[in-house]
Amino acid sequence: MKITVIGAGAIGGNLAAKLSTAGHDVQIADARGPEAVRAEVLESGARAADLADAVQDRDVIVLAIPFGVAGKLADLFATVPDETVVIDTSNYYPHLSGQIEAVDNGQVESVWNAEQLGRPVVKAWNAALAGTQQTKGVPAGTPGRIAIPVAGDSEEARRVAMQLVDDTGFDPYDAGTLADSWRQQPNGPAYCTELTLDELPAALAAADRAKDVRVRNSLPERFAALPADPTLADVVEMNRAAHR
Repeated sequence: MKITVIGAGAIGGNLAAKLSTAGHDVQIADARGPEAVRAEVLESGARAADLADAVQDRDVIVLAIPFGVAGKLADLFATVPDETVVIDTSNYYPHLSGQIEAVDNGQVESVWNAEQLGRPVVKAWNAALAGTQQTKGVPAGTPGRIAIPVAGDSEEARRVAMQLVDDTGFDPYDAGTLADSWRQQPNGPAYCTELTLDELPAALAAADRAKDVRVRNSLPERFAALPADPTLADVVEMNRAAHR
């Protein structure tokens, strides 16, 4: 597939490299320009591109950008064909993005993002840490393979996103419609806890919107209690412990 990743940070760079290695035609673009793309990402075969050019004639566009800035791309996406699948990887943390009243009042994160962008999105890859995505992808069928939930209103778009999740080394799980994607938002039982395909459904079902927001808002205090240089395992255990 022809894929563009918008955002050259840890998540975007990793996805661009993984998808290119899997055999896809990948471009990566960033608002800071092509020079923002790290050299190691391009070693995979992905190509740096200008943002305005990178959304044309693509099958899939992956948004690996901070939550709250999708609206700035609305004019750019007005020229993107309806059949192009758009995948949202972002998460709402008020201390990072600033308060967003609609989301604070209960609107599902990716539903809000879709409204700002002016087109439907699929939510995927948001519920796995950057370190997990970078280091723990394994071939399909590997015992203990980590699962990633995928939510969206279009069955076809969801199918495409699930195939790409598989291509990056994780078991895709059909998490239903975009309205249901609150179950994979920060900081629910399924969020960044490295669960298998057998474990993930129960974690999604156990999500509690009020509790999950409280857990999310306590993140600075919980993170401060970790060792000075926490490992990926430390962070995953912290997330799991919040729901025991």
